[in-house]
Amino acid sequence: MWDFRPLSHVLVLFIFQLLVALVSSAGPGTRTGWKTFQGSPPLVIARGGFSGTFPDSSFAAYSLAVNTSVPNVILWCDVQLTKDGVGICLPDIKLDNATDISIVYPGEAKLYLVDGVLTQGWFSSDYTLRELASVSVLQGIFSRTERLDRNQYPILTVEDVFKLVKPPSPGLWLNVQHDAFINQQKLSTRRFLLSLFAKGVSVSYISSPDVGFLRRMRSVISPRTTKLVFRFLEENKIEPATNQTYGSLLKNLKDIRTFADGILVTKGYIWPVDPSLYLQPHTCLVSDAHREGLQVFVSDLVNDVPFSYNFSYDPLAECLSFIDNGKFSVDGVLSDFPITPSAAINCFSGLGENAPKQVETLVISKYGASGDFPACTDLAYKKAIFDGADVIDCPVQMSKDGIPFCLSSIDLTESTTVARSKFRNLQRIIPEIKPGSGIYTFALTWNEIKTLTPSMLNPYENFTLYRNPKFRNQGMFLTLSDFLSLTNGRTTGLLISIENAAYLAEKQGLSVTNAVLNALQKAGYDKPGRKKIMIQSTHSSVLKIFNGKSNYEKVYKVDKSISDAVDSAVQIIKTFADSVVVGKESVLPETSAFLVYYTNIVKRLQSFDLPVYVETFSNEFVSQAWDFYSSAFVEINSFVQGAKVNGIVTDFPKTADRYRRNKCLKMGEKPAYMSPVEPGKLLKQIPKVSLPRPPPSLPVLTVPNVTEPPLAPVSV
Repeated sequence: MWDFRPLSHVLVLFIFQLLVALVSSAGPGTRTGWKTFQGSPPLVIARGGFSGTFPDSSFAAYSLAVNTSVPNVILWCDVQLTKDGVGICLPDIKLDNATDISIVYPGEAKLYLVDGVLTQGWFSSDYTLRELASVSVLQGIFSRTERLDRNQYPILTVEDVFKLVKPPSPGLWLNVQHDAFINQQKLSTRRFLLSLFAKGVSVSYISSPDVGFLRRMRSVISPRTTKLVFRFLEENKIEPATNQTYGSLLKNLKDIRTFADGILVTKGYIWPVDPSLYLQPHTCLVSDAHREGLQVFVSDLVNDVPFSYNFSYDPLAECLSFIDNGKFSVDGVLSDFPITPSAAINCFSGLGENAPKQVETLVISKYGASGDFPACTDLAYKKAIFDGADVIDCPVQMSKDGIPFCLSSIDLTESTTVARSKFRNLQRIIPEIKPGSGIYTFALTWNEIKTLTPSMLNPYENFTLYRNPKFRNQGMFLTLSDFLSLTNGRTTGLLISIENAAYLAEKQGLSVTNAVLNALQKAGYDKPGRKKIMIQSTHSSVLKIFNGKSNYEKVYKVDKSISDAVDSAVQIIKTFADSVVVGKESVLPETSAFLVYYTNIVKRLQSFDLPVYVETFSNEFVSQAWDFYSSAFVEINSFVQGAKVNGIVTDFPKTADRYRRNKCLKMGEKPAYMSPVEPGKLLKQIPKVSLPRPPPSLPVLTVPNVTEPPLAPVSV
């Protein structure tokens, strides 16, 4: 504690005002107490600009990075030299993967020895800048959209990119990857850099995996304005100047400090993973490097590349593990998606376990935390509760002997290994339920169902994205009564989903609605005030059975994509439902994974005092439109802040709960990285020749869509 007593009142006031100014200058959403080398927030370094969306090193990529990231974002340029010694920005020394040079100059591929490896392709050192003027940059990572490629983005010089830098950004980050090869072509990166400095181009950082190059640069740069960073390649790869592996060089950080101010490492140097892609304990690299006076920057934090299962496909969670783990923080993050570290640093860091909610958007689980554990098992439900879901859901199915239990589908083959069990001969086709065959819950008794092994839902396995494989067959199924006991006192609400009630009553003699009512009554939930109980169905006939029971919120699920609803249809919905669930496509329609517009359905339903919940939000990047930058928080933010939905249904409740606690939500003017995306804006960037087909017009909900006869009595 400071003692101000010996100081004059004027001096005390001056110090107080200075402290206030310092805190204010930190900017909205920032915090103090960073465990970086200098104690300041980590840097955001945009690799080739926003290269996760636009072609690497294109004007559009750099512009998007500047407009959606923190104000002091640093633009990264992989420097290549042309035949006439001009520095250009392109991600690789070979141009054919990231440009259309093979089309512009067909048959001109050359064979060179690059770092001891014979490499064939088109090289910048064989062309003058003028000759490259007709060459356009392309998206070099084929899993990303190619529809933006035909914009004919030109190759940019380093000086072109510098002109895009805006204050308070300190300048550029130039990466020199193959200085030895450049020298072999009778060119000089050193000479080029000196010419840049002479022109007043501000270069904040220069990185290279070449010790010799960095030692030569040490004598010609100003350490006050430009920092040198040693870039580590794979641990077993040989560094040419020292003839040592990069892994062995890491053991002598004191020597690295003699020629570099910092190190750039891939994330595995800090958070290694085992062969199954699960995290190992973090290394002491960051703290050791800081002790030696070295800053530490981390690369390869990419939203659309699978990473450790510990992060549940959430790139924001991975980023936070490097900057906000309570023990250390890297000094900067190199990313193809700079919006993610920008938000992580200024909005999501330092929240703590009990951070208050900034918005009241309801978080509803989808089969529990089914992104992490098999759906509707005790493990999935416990994880959903722990992760902060407001409402835990139970889709009620019926066993042969009339026991209601929680399972994601009436077809056991979808979430159990029943097809490989002794019950596999029970497969049958029931067109009233689904096309194709299945093994249905009402074909087995509860005691038989209890013996089945759960199976993880993997909705994106076609993209080889699997969920938490170590636990893919773990957990126990629960009866509805067990579910009510498990959640009692541990969550603020429950959602009971009822489907196939008519078929079960007419064809199987099972009343799922009576079973639910009896279980809720037995648990004491038929009395007002105990807990928020939501009854959900796609059938008005089911929800009408719960009319008059004021302690239940009746949720009508619209099982098809719609754009609007006529007033008369909404008025009918009001007679049997208190809220509505719609799919994401009903709020933000897409065409070829590009957003088109906001529909009117949310405003329409809310105008009749019907809260709107939207499903299903997942973390896997392939579940999101391109406009969301392969980030779950960007998608959620656009539905909450943009569409103003009342709640979201998600199989990863932790991601949603963290989102609604972030500090930036309470800002009057949202920073760019926390603004909802504008649907249709990215679509407008696509040239006409590459435009996807217009999406089909979504129907409007009408009266016949929401009316149906009463539920038939149970057949005897």
